[in-house]
Amino acid sequence: MLYFLTFAAILAIDIASKIWATEWLKPIFSVPLWKNVFHLTYVENRGAAFGIFQGGTVFFIVFTVVILALIAYTIKKYANESKLLSLSLVFIAGGAVGNLIDRVLRGFVVDFFDFCLINFPVFNVADIFVCVGAALLIIFVIFFDGKEKKDCGNDEN
Repeated sequence: MLYFLTFAAILAIDIASKIWATEWLKPIFSVPLWKNVFHLTYVENRGAAFGIFQGGTVFFIVFTVVILALIAYTIKKYANESKLLSLSLVFIAGGAVGNLIDRVLRGFVVDFFDFCLINFPVFNVADIFVCVGAALLIIFVIFFDGKEKKDCGNDEN
């Protein structure tokens, strides 16, 4: 239940932020919060992460659905074994669904966080959760996955 609530919260925050960006930010395009460092800039991203593969909406929709199916299967199978694994996958799924909704309903993803100091691609709340989820998944795989099983097998007297 906690994972579902986390997923719902991620989705709600992402959808609300994109509605805000579309209604408030789109007409004015960009607002500097810290001039030449961090702006809120309305962007319609018709590609994947960082704007690559422009125009591949159908591919991204199919790919996302396949990934979500794999995530759902993994969470169902391993939810009781690792909270870190499940949380990382819920973060990824929440972000993926947020961007999927945009792709299906709008044909593009609304992005608006703009770190212009380093010329970083404009991104959104969903992207943040996908990246944090991926980082947590990497931490799980490197530091926790299978450690208990390996340690138990090496217990020789």
